[in-house]
Amino acid sequence: MRIALFEPCIAGNVGAVLRVGACFDTPVDLIEPMGFAWDDKRVARAGMDYIAHVQVTRHPDWDAFLNHARGRIVLFTTKGAERFDMAEFRADDILLFGSEDAGVPDHVHDRADLRLRIPMKAGTRSLNLSVSAGIALSEALRQTKGYPQ
Repeated sequence: MRIALFEPCIAGNVGAVLRVGACFDTPVDLIEPMGFAWDDKRVARAGMDYIAHVQVTRHPDWDAFLNHARGRIVLFTTKGAERFDMAEFRADDILLFGSEDAGVPDHVHDRADLRLRIPMKAGTRSLNLSVSAGIALSEALRQTKGYPQ
């Protein structure tokens, strides 16, 4: 299981996702460009001392990420036809999340093996990136019995 972030814009969100990855022993892929410098203090502040405990792989672009990706790409999107809690996850899935301001472009959406949505109350637009990643990862780890001991 992996978490991948496509061109994230907000350093604090990335730091929070890195913390989720560290706590659940899940590697995180960052697909550049990002909307901030990697050494931004907000990444470290949000990730706190957990950043040293997560495997992070930075990819210069989408194609580089695809060359590295091993497993099914599961995109979480508000345009997903299937609810994430109805999907069957696999241990080698890559849980992909789009940028906070734009999601993912059509070519990334089209490349995903599975497109899922997190159901929300009508009239609400979206969840925070790190909250979405935590919700999705928790269900995927539950199904695959992948929680750390």
